[in-house]
Amino acid sequence: MLSLEIKCNWEAWTIHLSQCAYIDLILCHFHFDDLKPLSMPIDTSFQLTAEQAPASTAEHAIRHHVPYCKAVRALNWAALATCPNITFAISTIACFTSNPRPAHWEAVKQIFHYLAGMCNLWLLYGETLQALEGYADTNSSMAKDRHAITSYTFLTDGGAVSWFSKHQEIVSLSTTKSEYVTATYCMA
Repeated sequence: MLSLEIKCNWEAWTIHLSQCAYIDLILCHFHFDDLKPLSMPIDTSFQLTAEQAPASTAEHAIRHHVPYCKAVRALNWAALATCPNITFAISTIACFTSNPRPAHWEAVKQIFHYLAGMCNLWLLYGETLQALEGYADTNSSMAKDRHAITSYTFLTDGGAVSWFSKHQEIVSLSTTKSEYVTATYCMA
């Protein structure tokens, strides 16, 4: 029902979670079955903006036939369930669902390329008995809207149990203040 595959190994006290079937299904649905796998979900050197207008009226007409919102929703379910490594990429492309441009669709396709290569990976819980660990970061680019991006991941027993990535609601005038805001998010 949730497109999750769960394997329990009672002798080793481990649980494995995967969405391989779901990822294969959405790759097929969007006609991306033969994609070349990539090692990064989004190209960090390329900045996505709302001003990336279509160059011609033909590109503008093609945009209306691209299932951008549907693709973002499908990718979001993968990010929420078993793929915390695409959370930042999803939060980046989700900002443009109201008016996606060709550059934004290319970013969506890059995430699909990445998923094509990592769909056989599993989240593993319980292999090692570890206390709760948390990792947090804030981007230091301070985009022109001055809203930094907060990201964090919490792990227990070697597997991710909570992850988050979004723009901060407040405007920070320095990266140090943005880091304090991120630390506050993590502690809440």
